Amino acid sequence: MAKINTQHSYPGMHRLSVRTTDDDVARIENGCIRTHSLCEDVSSELQRVVSVGGRHASESQTSSFTGRGAMARLSRFVVSVRSWATRHTHHEDQRPDSFLERIRGPELIEVSTRQSNIRSFLGIREQPGGVNSKKEEKKEVKEEKKEEKKEEKKEEKKEEKKEEKKEEKKDDKKDDKKKEEKKKEIFVIDPSSNIYYNWLTIIAAPVFYNWCMLVCRACFDELQEDHIKLWLFLDYGSDIIYIFDTFVRFRTGFLEQGLLVQDEKKLRDHYTKTLQFKLDVLSVVPTDVAYLKFGLNYPELRFNRLLRISRLFEFFDRTETRTNYPNMFRIGNLVLYILIIIHWNACIYFAISKLIGFGTDSWVYPNVSIPEYGRLSRKYIYSLYWSTLTLTTIGETPPPVKDEEYLFVVIDFLVGVLIFATIVGNVGSMISNMNASRAEFQAKVDSIKQYMHFRKVTKDLEARVIKWFDYLWTNKKTVDEKEVLKNLPDKLKAEIAINVHLDTLKKVRIFQDCEAGLLIELVLKLKPTVFSPGDYICKKGDIGREMYIIKEGKLAVVADDGITQFVVLSDGSYFGEISILNIKGSKSGNRRTANIRSIGYSDLFCLSKDDLMEALTEYPEAKKALEEKGRQILMKDNLIDEEAAKAGADPKDLEEKVEKLETALDTLQTRFARLLAEYTSSQQKVKQRLARVETRVKKYGSGTLSVGEAEGEKPEE
Repeated sequence: MAKINTQHSYPGMHRLSVRTTDDDVARIENGCIRTHSLCEDVSSELQRVVSVGGRHASESQTSSFTGRGAMARLSRFVVSVRSWATRHTHHEDQRPDSFLERIRGPELIEVSTRQSNIRSFLGIREQPGGVNSKKEEKKEVKEEKKEEKKEEKKEEKKEEKKEEKKEEKKDDKKDDKKKEEKKKEIFVIDPSSNIYYNWLTIIAAPVFYNWCMLVCRACFDELQEDHIKLWLFLDYGSDIIYIFDTFVRFRTGFLEQGLLVQDEKKLRDHYTKTLQFKLDVLSVVPTDVAYLKFGLNYPELRFNRLLRISRLFEFFDRTETRTNYPNMFRIGNLVLYILIIIHWNACIYFAISKLIGFGTDSWVYPNVSIPEYGRLSRKYIYSLYWSTLTLTTIGETPPPVKDEEYLFVVIDFLVGVLIFATIVGNVGSMISNMNASRAEFQAKVDSIKQYMHFRKVTKDLEARVIKWFDYLWTNKKTVDEKEVLKNLPDKLKAEIAINVHLDTLKKVRIFQDCEAGLLIELVLKLKPTVFSPGDYICKKGDIGREMYIIKEGKLAVVADDGITQFVVLSDGSYFGEISILNIKGSKSGNRRTANIRSIGYSDLFCLSKDDLMEALTEYPEAKKALEEKGRQILMKDNLIDEEAAKAGADPKDLEEKVEKLETALDTLQTRFARLLAEYTSSQQKVKQRLARVETRVKKYGSGTLSVGEAEGEKPEE
């Protein structure tokens, strides 16, 4: 029996363990591993004994713990215990975890793979231990796979939850952005709106008050002292309106790329960068705090409130564009400016008189100790009278005595000359503008009168023409719509025409179910006409080139004698719509079938055949529908020849088409002849140039011509 020698110098206490360092891992991967621990030496010895025991199993079949069989069984038991211990001590650490591998990085992943290699190597070494260990390992592998799948599912769920949270955060951010955008869309006042104009009306009142009363209160002490409470109330009321107007300025929109800006920051930056912002800030500076030092009788401390005069000018401009009487408003506005200048000049005159001394000379205001000149009303009226005479330069005033008086009078005369020139120029232009339409109309009447006198027209006809012009002027029908609307874009023209004429056009039966685009085209082509009493609109047998719609007045369908009336047509009636359609098979063709005469003055809308056909070229289906409606109307009145309608195309239409083709062919021939002539002339020039080049080459050989020679031969071309 072989003896196992285990007497080595090891420490007293040992444990069965497997230690894998980085060096051992390297050795295992290279295929040459060496064990240094006590446990590894014992496992190698035990495995050697097991192999020996396996070879000599036939020699000993006893079940005792003595002999080789007992030693083999003991060694197998020790190996199984060791494998069980290694599995249960390193299972949790060596289990693969994809989530942890992603976190711990490439170096630790390499270590874990090496440990798995070690475990697989150890598993190979443990195969002689029996079948149970393999089954257990398979079970463990399956369990590990299941756990990996579970962990992967958990990780997927976690990732999904994270993504959902991210999406929720994004949605929250979007909602926050929308809320911020909604917050940014603040209340903005459109400068073209009625709200803005109404506010201008409000702010213009305190501005006008300050410009009129501050200088008057500063110069006339009695006015300030007698009504101090009223002035304080009005002053601080105007200050409140000034402050509120500053906030309105911050909320007043402006156009950027055609759109009204509603961003608070842009509005603020736009306003703060202007000069008006600085003036507005200065106008609300509380300079009247100095009342505490100087007293309440110094209203000139509030002169900074005059800096908001731009609001008054803006109010006048807006009112001028909105009023229906702009010329009258301009005249009134000019008179108001003149009165304010005279008012300020009067106050300054009284202040200078007070500074020099009342009654010290003949130029200043008389002595206020005299009761007649001591009243407040006399002080202001006398000063206003002196200021008016000086600025208008139409009266005599006492001459100045002192140098400062001379200087003030010179300045007043210069200002007066400018005012007089302004008055004459503006009033003259305004009056001429007010009479511009009348002058233009009168010029037309005069030219017609001269023509009738030159051609010796009868007095009766001349009187009818003059009455017709008078009717146009008294009823304000002299306006040429095309001339007035020519500066508007086409869309606005169409909207105005629709607003004015569309209801009238829809009354015509054949146009009731037409397309909106065709109606707009026709509305733009309607022409207003006025007929005087007794005028024939159309006569029986005339060629119908227009249709008429009655806007105002009465027309009579009369017999050939012009007296007998069959029917009276009034507002909204129409006639002549069938003749301009030129319907094939009509018994009357395009001829008028009745006499229509105006009873009094009549306003009609006229639509010509050419304008209708021009509009229908873009609407062929509408043209067919109109012709069909016209046929139905003629069939009801038994005015259509059905055989002629079915016969085919009208030969007149074919002739017109052939004529159009001939004219088009003639124009093409002329154009082709011009192109051919140009081509032949250019070809001849090219041939001549080539011939010259050949002759030069023959003359000079392959050498090049000098610049001088080339220039000398250019005139030959």
